[in-house]
This record gives sequence, C-alpha cells and structure tokens, in this order.
Amino acid sequence: MAGRIEDYALIGDLETAALIGTDGAVDWWCAPRFDSPACFAALLGDESHGQWSLAPVGNRPCNRRSYRGDSLVLESVWESVSGTVRITDFMPPRQRTPQIIRLVEGVAGRVDLHGELRMRFNHGSVMPWSRRVDSRTVAIVAGPDAAHLRCGPGAEITVTDERITLDVSVTAGQSVSFALGWSPSHAAAPPAPDVEGELTRTLAFWDEWTSHLRYDGPHREAVIRSLVTLKALTYEPTGGVIAAATASLPEYIGGQRNWDYRFCWLRDSTFTLSCLLRSGYRREALAWKDWLVRAVAGDPADLQPLYGVGGQRNLPEIRADWLPGYEGSRPVRFGNAAVDQFQLDIYGEVLSTIYSAVRAGVAIDPHVWSLMASLLEYVEKRWQEPDEGIWEVRGPRRHFVHSKIMAWVAADRALRLARVAGLRTSVRRWQAMRRDLRNEVCARGWSDEQQSFVQYYGAGRIDATALLIPRLGFLPASDPRVLSTVEAMGRLDDRGFIRRYADVDNGEVHEVDGLDGAEGAFLACTFWYADALSMTGRQAEARTAFERVLDIRNDVGLLAEEWDPHTGRQLGNTPQALSHVALVNTAFTLFGTRRHDRSPTGRSAVA
Repeated sequence: MAGRIEDYALIGDLETAALIGTDGAVDWWCAPRFDSPACFAALLGDESHGQWSLAPVGNRPCNRRSYRGDSLVLESVWESVSGTVRITDFMPPRQRTPQIIRLVEGVAGRVDLHGELRMRFNHGSVMPWSRRVDSRTVAIVAGPDAAHLRCGPGAEITVTDERITLDVSVTAGQSVSFALGWSPSHAAAPPAPDVEGELTRTLAFWDEWTSHLRYDGPHREAVIRSLVTLKALTYEPTGGVIAAATASLPEYIGGQRNWDYRFCWLRDSTFTLSCLLRSGYRREALAWKDWLVRAVAGDPADLQPLYGVGGQRNLPEIRADWLPGYEGSRPVRFGNAAVDQFQLDIYGEVLSTIYSAVRAGVAIDPHVWSLMASLLEYVEKRWQEPDEGIWEVRGPRRHFVHSKIMAWVAADRALRLARVAGLRTSVRRWQAMRRDLRNEVCARGWSDEQQSFVQYYGAGRIDATALLIPRLGFLPASDPRVLSTVEAMGRLDDRGFIRRYADVDNGEVHEVDGLDGAEGAFLACTFWYADALSMTGRQAEARTAFERVLDIRNDVGLLAEEWDPHTGRQLGNTPQALSHVALVNTAFTLFGTRRHDRSPTGRSAVA
C-alpha cells in the first residue's frame, strides 16, 4: 500500500522526477520525461505495479530525513539498536539519460538492508524481462523501454521473473551504491556512473542555482524550498513548468476527482513568471515565457488550457482500469480531457504574462505583437459566451465571473502593451470591450444578498477566485465591494483553510462541476486569501493565514494541491507547482521589499 501523500519526497533531474516514501520505497517514476508512462506506479496501486524498495530489514519508516542543504539530494536515516544507516537518493541533472542513484552509508554499528526492484513499464501494466549482464549489473527490457541496474561491491543480487532482490550489510564507514538508469531499448546502455562524482556535481548545481535567490525576509527556508521544487518541475529542454509530478492522486480519498497534472497549464503562467522574476530567476522566467509563446502560436481558436512539456496538443484522457487507485480512489486517469474545454480566462493569462515580461524589460519579438492582437480579436468575439472556467468544470458551461474578469484583464493588458508598442489599430474597440466587461461584471457578478462577487452570474455561492480582483487591478483594494468580498470569503474558511467554493456533500452530484464527492481546501486559495487580507490592510491576519499553510508542509517542505483540515492530510497531486508558486508570491507580498521586487532593468517585476 502506498504511503500518505505527505510521506513522499521529490528527487528529479529537470526532465523527470521520482517520489520516495519515508519507508525508503520509490513508488513513482516516469521515464524519460515527466509525462512519459510510469515505470514505478505503486503510488496508484501496490508494489506489483512497480516499485524500488530499499531499507533496513524490518521495513519501517526512517527516523528522520531531509534534503542536503538547499539541494534536491535526499538523505534518510534509520536508527536501531544494531546501528545507524543513511541512504542518499538523488538524480543528477540530465546529461544523457535519466538515472536514480541510491547511496547506502553505514554511520554506526552494523545494519542489514533489503531491497526489491520491480520495474513495470506503461503505468504498471507491463512486466519486463530481467537478466544478469555480469555479477553487478542487471538489464531490464520490455518493448521500447530498457533499464540497467548497477550495484556496487558488497551487494547480493537475486534475479527472478517478478523482481530483483538486493541484500546488503554495512558497518560504520562502509558504503554501497546502486544506480538505475533508463534508456530506449534499441540504444546502447549508458555507461556506469561515477557515483561520488555525480553526487558532487549535483550538489554543486543546486548550490549555484539557489545562490541567485533575491529574498531575505522571514521564512526564507520555505521560499528556497518552494523555488527548488518549482525548478524541479521545470522541463529544462523547453522551459515548460508542469503542474505537478504525479497523476490521479485524489482530491478526496476514495473519490473520483483524480486528474493527471504532469502537463503545463496556461493559467499558471502569470503567477509563475511573477514568482521567478521576483526571486531573481530571470533565465527561467524567460524560458517559461518562450515556452508559452511557442505553445499558443497559431489560430487563437485553437488555444488550449494546457499543453505537454514540449508544447504538444494531443493529450487524450484514458482510464487505467488495471490500477486500483490511491487508497481505492478511482478512476485512475492519464491524459486530461480539460485540454478540449473552452476556458475564457486563459486569454487573459497569456496577455498578462506577456505584459509582465515587458514590464520586466524583456524584449518582445514582432510576431508576439501580432499574436497579442489576434488573441484580443478572438476574445472580442467570444467573451459573452459561457465557458468551463478556471476550475475546469465537467458540468454545464456558465458565465463564470472570474472568466469575465480575465477577459477584462486581456483587454486591459493589450491596451497597456499597445501604448508601449505605439500601436493604434483596434485600440478604441479594446477600450470599449474593457469598459463593457467591467460594467457587466459589476452589474451581474455582484450579489447584494451575498455582499460579494459570486461564482457565476446569478449564483448564490461565492468563489475564492474573487480574492484575485485587487491583484489583477480590476478594482482597487480600497473599493467597498472588494472589502466586502474579502470579508465574505470567511464563509469558505474550513478550520483556517480556504475552499475553492461552497463545500460539496458526499454522494451528491455537484451542480457546478458535475462530479460526485467532496474535496479538500485548495492551498493556493489560502495564499490568495493572505494576499487579499494584506492588500486590504489586515496584515496580522494575512501573516497568520500564510504561516498556517507553512505549518502543514511535510517534513521536507513540500505541499500538494489541497489539505483536509478534518483528517490532517494532504490531498491531490504532489508536489503542486501552484501551491509553491503562491507561497513564494505571498512571501514577497507580506515581507518582500521594493528592492527585491525589481528586475535588473529597474522595472517592476510584479505581475
């Protein structure tokens, strides 16, 4: 059985990632990319669906673990009456093919360890053929996939049809290494790694990368860990940032809200760009902007809410019926059908991202100006239509207030960009659209009864996206409607955490999103609440809300998508990029100085 979601730590090589539990088991790994089929899928089933366990005999959780410094090198320590052992897990930044390296080191006494490697390609459905190459190497192959396990001296290896068994004993000062590398089955096996050299290289990489952080406020450790996590979720060859490293982890245990998040969402772009620029990571911000522009190039009518890490468009959603799901949460889904939805808000996100880049001094190519104009023309034609909205509902389309506000953002940022570029074409039409959108949202999206902006026109419920209104510039933070809306958001509070919108009852189809069951509190919404509290002058409350989320990070500083305040468990895919991006942005909102909020050009880097 898989561990709790918060039991997992992340390692990665900037092209893929793996999750390791407190019991020393690698329960999730997709190779060679984030969005490739998993070869370890025990996270969504059990060890028979792919796992690499390695721990002292007795199979209990480690006593403690941490990342070494500000790196993505994980150290787990087990202590017992017989001795103490440390396992160091890491993935070197990619040079050729992905590899997981596990270094076992005796610290005190003598410790016997046992491990079992079960490779299962294609999301746990294909059992490969394993054979010895020599006394310390095992080759594993099935169809297009191959892997090679290389063991250091001192390990006893047993190969059977179902598993590779590893047994090793270490005393103080002794060490044994294991390296598992993936490669295409038609290609030659990659060379055996120099484990100590790769560890030194990996630590040096992260030490150099984190040295560029421009933040010295409170909770700096949490900010650094969030940025390291965001870097780990970035596909280095293209600059695309995935939403999470996992697929189909439930938003409610036993429920059906199980989605594949190993793709890049356009709506995260402004938040991500702001986070990276504020923090001093201009190269990563530009790479994300470039990925975004490439992905959305073409007909605006073909704009998708999400894309693959390479910008690919075809992401069909399938159900993996051979997997029982995390703690029985089914169906297990790979791919994401939201790719075919009409989500009006993403046009505002794209234009806001371009605008933020320009404010930060980024030069924009002429074809991007043409893209901007074509996107606005498309929004002009369709902003009065209902859509599936930011929450990607699988119920009926509606006139979601946040979608209309983001259409206003699209017009507003286009007008600002037009002034920068000296453009005059269509400006009057865009001004009229911006005015009409503001008037309509204020008339139809506001509820006197709720004393708040609501989820959709005519709705009787509020939605946490209204917290973004002052940040987006739709209304100033001092506007009485904003103040009242922020006050109303207390009705979404669940033991100090903010839900996306009104809670849902188990067993009933939700009238908005068309799905059964409940969900946890959305962590990004709690950070948005802290931002809005700060902007409306409620600083002490803002800091309390912010620090409350910091308190529920796991032992190595990671956050999933949601939190269940009643069971005290993280929920949803993990680690969630938007949760960590929101953490960094809120830290800057609450504690950052103007010096840290400015790019090297002197222009504000804040979205």
